[in-house]
Amino acid sequence: MQLDTSQTDPHPGRLTTHEARQRLEHARNSRMAQLRALDEGGQSADAHLMSAQAEAIRRVLKEIGEAFARIEDGSYGVCGGCAKPVPVERLEILPYTRYCVACQRRAAA
Repeated sequence: MQLDTSQTDPHPGRLTTHEARQRLEHARNSRMAQLRALDEGGQSADAHLMSAQAEAIRRVLKEIGEAFARIEDGSYGVCGGCAKPVPVERLEILPYTRYCVACQRRAAA
């Protein structure tokens, strides 16, 4: 899937640059709110769990930042494993993903 940089009248199966940025901003804002909530929770018996959650959120925030960089360099929506287009449906769910489903499974194995 290539990113449609025209910003208007996207082709089927494409996200406009504006749509991709909106999805990434939403994902980033959600993760930042989660991180703030964890930080405000203070110390508790579940401090280890909260620390693990905070680290997972920081990893996603890093991936979101990398996705913004891919928009800038033109590689957003191209699988980092097989170089094929990432389906728009996957990018709608995980706008910061680097891989198609098949390559993500291989990377996780």
